[in-house]
Amino acid sequence: MKNLALKVQRFLKSEDGPTAVEYAVMLALIVVVCLSTITTIGTRANSTFNQISSALPAAS
Repeated sequence: MKNLALKVQRFLKSEDGPTAVEYAVMLALIVVVCLSTITTIGTRANSTFNQISSALPAAS
């Protein structure tokens, strides 16, 4: 029982847990920023291609 108490005490004093959580939060924020950027770029590219397509004469 004393061994378990020592392990719990070491776990609570350890800084590995909070550091891992901080890295996970940073990674999640980076992923959100990347996805929103890619979505914005895709939307703008689609709009540009649609404008070019409508400006070209129709092929017959």
